[in-house]
Amino acid sequence: MTIANLNIVPFVSVDNMMKLVLEIGVDRFLGELSAYIEEDFRRWELFDKTPRVASHSHDGVIELMPTSDGQLYGFKYVNGHPKNMREGLQTVTAFGVLADVGSGYPMLLTEMTILTALRTAATSAVAAKYLAPKGSDTMAIIGNGAQSEFQALAFKKLLGIDKLRLYDIDIEASRKCARNLDGLGFDIRICTSGQEAVEGAQIITTVTADKQNATILTDNMVGTGVHINAVGGDCPGKTELHRDILLRSEIVVEYPPQTRIEGEIQQLEPEHPVTELWRIIAGKAEGRASERQVTLFDSVGFAIEDFSALRYVRDQLRHTKRYEELDLLADPDEPRDLFGMLLRQAAKEKAQAAIA
Repeated sequence: MTIANLNIVPFVSVDNMMKLVLEIGVDRFLGELSAYIEEDFRRWELFDKTPRVASHSHDGVIELMPTSDGQLYGFKYVNGHPKNMREGLQTVTAFGVLADVGSGYPMLLTEMTILTALRTAATSAVAAKYLAPKGSDTMAIIGNGAQSEFQALAFKKLLGIDKLRLYDIDIEASRKCARNLDGLGFDIRICTSGQEAVEGAQIITTVTADKQNATILTDNMVGTGVHINAVGGDCPGKTELHRDILLRSEIVVEYPPQTRIEGEIQQLEPEHPVTELWRIIAGKAEGRASERQVTLFDSVGFAIEDFSALRYVRDQLRHTKRYEELDLLADPDEPRDLFGMLLRQAAKEKAQAAIA
């Protein structure tokens, strides 16, 4: 990607994001994005870190997720409105910006609804590389909405998962998921209960949408030696797991100050011990310690993962035209003469009107 005019910002629309993902291939995209996420987690200590800035309402939440590594700055705008599905709208939508710290100029503006689904799945699979039982081949996915196919494909790419057990309170969601994954190398069974779905699964992914304290998994459903990928609990007052499961699990999180507000561990005392994922990836802490251990990745999503996704997309645009050039920044002839820029435009329009 070469844009000589720094005032022109590359913009990746939904249409171009879909074309970019398909051009690269979903499988390769997930694999390469996972590598970017691991790379950034290894240099975790370099980043600015803060819990996301959230505006909560009765209907949902709108959040800003910023971070910087000192050279690049990135943020994502994202909403979460479970009621939207009943109105034919997406539960989650997002867009993001990547900027140059030195000048403050944006370098990329992109849709992130599709990109967030990819980065969430990639992060889940990265965590499972370090936490899931060795030789895992079967995953239960409870909640078969917009995230489910991406989760399945990421776990297949990074861990070789090829058996899926699907359960959703709406069986049509499970049928949709099975249909979309047909022919992609999975043995798929649609289950009639969460209990049936988890039987024989080494990995359990919970990814439901309702904004409420729910019990998707009860303690008796979770045996020893499993890994739980808890994705759905992502705001205050929304959980998926019974508290007793947490008390007997080795809990891994992204950023504790955020997860204690929004994750499954909001059910626990503030001093309850957790391990940060970056420490495991960087070799500073142990991942799975035994075959019988229950591991839990309490994932709420964190800004550094979005930063990785923005950085990955920016790098791919160097080899493709899957973007538009957006005239986003004012560019006066003299940086201090912004009003003069308006006057020159007025004169230009007056001259054009005279010719017409």
